[in-house]
Amino acid sequence: MLAASGFMAGAPASGECAALSLEEAIQTALVNNPDVNITRLAEDSAQAKLSQARGSNSISVKAGTNFGKSEQNDMGWNNNNNTSISASMPIFNGNTTGRNIESAEIGVDIAKLQTQRKWETTKLEVIKAYYDVLQARKQTAVYQDSVDKYQQHLTNVEQLYNAGSKAKIDVLRSQVELADARQSLIKGENAYENSISKLKNLLFMDQNEPLELTDDFVYEPFEDDVNSCVAYALENRKDLIVDEYQVKQKELALKNAQAGYMPTVDLSVNTGWSDQVVPSRDNHSVSGTIGVSWNIWDSGVTKGKVNAAKVDLETAKLTLSKDKGTVDMNVRTDYNSMREAEKRFESTKEAVREAQEDYFIANEKYKAGEGIMLDIIDAQDALERAQHNYFSAQYDYARHKAAVESDMGLDVHPSTSTLSNAPAEK
Repeated sequence: MLAASGFMAGAPASGECAALSLEEAIQTALVNNPDVNITRLAEDSAQAKLSQARGSNSISVKAGTNFGKSEQNDMGWNNNNNTSISASMPIFNGNTTGRNIESAEIGVDIAKLQTQRKWETTKLEVIKAYYDVLQARKQTAVYQDSVDKYQQHLTNVEQLYNAGSKAKIDVLRSQVELADARQSLIKGENAYENSISKLKNLLFMDQNEPLELTDDFVYEPFEDDVNSCVAYALENRKDLIVDEYQVKQKELALKNAQAGYMPTVDLSVNTGWSDQVVPSRDNHSVSGTIGVSWNIWDSGVTKGKVNAAKVDLETAKLTLSKDKGTVDMNVRTDYNSMREAEKRFESTKEAVREAQEDYFIANEKYKAGEGIMLDIIDAQDALERAQHNYFSAQYDYARHKAAVESDMGLDVHPSTSTLSNAPAEK
């Protein structure tokens, strides 16, 4: 069942058919998809790490007590207890804790950006899966139409054969072509079922629940040029911003490693008493300590940490550079593919019309005894190919257009109504 249904009339009851527009399918996945929710949980983890980092820079208070009994030389049993309370706080450690807090704050921002990027990639997956289903459905209809045409043609050939105007070989060839068309139909039906299953999986939907898709391809022009798209992507892609933040984290880690060469200063205050539950005027102690430590020689341990941090920083910088190149390439590749598909579906539309006319002529000539069997087969193959090319061009354009928008990093957010109907966290 669909858990997110605020944007619909309501979640369908068991056995009813779920009707989803493309936008409704996207919004459902943004809330229900487990991968999206796993990514979002990283925000909570990052926030917890930030709390830890902030706490390590504050006062720490500890309390402890112990009770005991002792006996010596048969002199009887003695009861004793010791209680202590101590507080400590770092005064100076080369600003290591301050940088840890800053790094944890960056970690929170990174987690949020990763969630937003996951929304973008999930939207793209849903769009592709949605159009895959629509294309598979239309292709299956084409296969079914071919079966119907070959069946009708076989009937005509058998009638002509029985009348003595056609040879037995035409009947046999028609039967073979019909069998081949049925094989294609079976494969097409399987492809359709698999595409439906993939879409339901993205929506985290019961595989046994019927699903109806209410949208179809509508041509929407894409006006921006490729260089504008690349420039926007390099500025706005969340994963590139994450790379930049991770470079900052590695810079902070390097400074922390270098702080190992510096002294540390801590302040601690202690109080304690013994042999009674609460302290008294004559039974308590109070002490305060400022401790300074400096690791003068550690056999190269700190140097090793510094060198490792430098390598990590350089790796992060190279990763950022590499990812920028990948983003640039992906935008251009998907953009060019989109433009190619745009040109194809304009030309294939006319090809379908011409192929339909060609098939009609070939069929009528054969009935009149002026054509041959091969003309029918060629015309039917051309018609089927033209129809598949037409649908492929349409949905390729829609999929590549969505890919370009995802490559650019266009913002995606779950709708307010969808979030308000999301399953409550336990």
